[in-house]
Amino acid sequence: MFLFFYDLFILLFLISLIAYIVIVLKEKVYIKKNIILIDNKNLTQEDIDKIEIKEFILNDKIIRAGDEIRVITKENKTFRGILIGAKMKNKTIHIITYKDEVLELNIDNLLKLRIISKYGRFFNY
Repeated sequence: MFLFFYDLFILLFLISLIAYIVIVLKEKVYIKKNIILIDNKNLTQEDIDKIEIKEFILNDKIIRAGDEIRVITKENKTFRGILIGAKMKNKTIHIITYKDEVLELNIDNLLKLRIISKYGRFFNY
């Protein structure tokens, strides 16, 4: 009976390891093709079409679409979400929060911007 559970454990471990490797390779292909995958049902094509810039420098930090960021505004409001991009005309950045809200935040109104994790950071070493 013990050997059955031992073999089952090893089989499940190998399956999960292979699935992880496949997902990592899929992300690597997306990064090579410059595809950013943001899996959110509330993000519409109109929101994506508003974006002019997908990679920019703000406060000496290189920020790309897909990066997870935390923003503190001058009104001491904190927003955490995934960066969609920026619009130069209005000087705004667009983020989608974890509450499924698409926000346009003015760059002049930002007090702090912190990059929590970079999109595809596994392959940027």
